[in-house]
Amino acid sequence: MNRPLTSTSTPVASPCTDACVTDRQNICTGCYRTIDEIIDWARLSESRKRDILVRCQQRKAEA
Repeated sequence: MNRPLTSTSTPVASPCTDACVTDRQNICTGCYRTIDEIIDWARLSESRKRDILVRCQQRKAEA
């Protein structure tokens, strides 16, 4: 039996925009990830990546 592909199992793409410049808080002004989030991205679970994307959206809205 095949499981349907859901949003929780779909690989999360990197939000990188190739505009890598950090602000005074070490947040990338292109993707709104922290330096640690950028460094760790490839090793993170898909769930953790989705959590980070939510925070990125919040950071962008606050910018």
